[in-house]
Amino acid sequence: MNIGIIGCGLIGRKRAGSLRRDDRLIGVTDRIRECAERLAFEHEGCVVVETPDDLLARSDVELVVVATTNDALAGIALTAIEHGKHVIVEKPAARRAAELIPLVAAARARGVVVKVGFNHRFHPAVLKARELWDGGTCGPLMYIRGRYGHGGRLGMDKEWRGDPGISGGGEMLDQGVHLIDLSRWFAGEFVEVRGRVERFFWGWAVEDNGFAHLRTAGGQVAWLHASCTEWKNLFSFEVFGRDAKLQIDGLGGSYGVERLTHYRMRPEMGPPETTIWEYPGWDSSWQAELAHVVDCIQTGRPALGGLDDAKVALEIVEELYARSGPDDPATNPAHP
Repeated sequence: MNIGIIGCGLIGRKRAGSLRRDDRLIGVTDRIRECAERLAFEHEGCVVVETPDDLLARSDVELVVVATTNDALAGIALTAIEHGKHVIVEKPAARRAAELIPLVAAARARGVVVKVGFNHRFHPAVLKARELWDGGTCGPLMYIRGRYGHGGRLGMDKEWRGDPGISGGGEMLDQGVHLIDLSRWFAGEFVEVRGRVERFFWGWAVEDNGFAHLRTAGGQVAWLHASCTEWKNLFSFEVFGRDAKLQIDGLGGSYGVERLTHYRMRPEMGPPETTIWEYPGWDSSWQAELAHVVDCIQTGRPALGGLDDAKVALEIVEELYARSGPDDPATNPAHP
């Protein structure tokens, strides 16, 4: 694939590092030109393009990665779709669910693949867990428990993520959408949303913690907590079946070694039969997600974690904001 990247910060660089042997990064652009120049220098044949429109106008660009701040994601992705490009738009894909409605219609009309950056679906421990779950060894779902958090950094409250006009919200919108997306992948649709968001520590205008209690029509529950006051980075996602439990811990790096533990109940109960898979080393989810996008382009299969999934995740976050004091901008970024 001939690929262009709009937004050359941390995530844009991760995307560039995930290219497969036959992929070519041919153009990049960023509001800070020096960022684009550094990325282009690392990829032979890649050039710096002045604006997103200039990049999207190039006929040789097949797939576009949009990795900007949240306020620009939906608008740039829509323009890319209208140019007939396939798109990877980073999560949460927009600040509000309503911003995604034009993209859904445009992608359908142009027949292009649009994948939202829910790369957690492609972590090897998550893929193995899904394989075991689909194999039926865990029995019917009872509930899900998910926790995702980091400790922040000095000055984080002065960054763009703390400005609701740019970010759209705080930690529940940032890391929380990954937990929501994974929960929907295992449990299906949620018909009831409870919970709230809170600001405990950081002096900004968005939440630093979000708590969600989601319930399906069949009574299964997802209990989720997203936090940027975790102090020690944490990822834990547990799927509880009647016959077994799947527990995913760590994402590599500062989150610890990625690990899947399968606890299978014995007929006599007591200590479970336990099997552990560990996935040390580099984070392969970015490359696996790109390979999935290319496969969808070539085969016409629907993307796992697309615009519809992002829209539902944002709707759930917005419901949590609405339940957290509609007149208080400290706990409800949706309030003007």
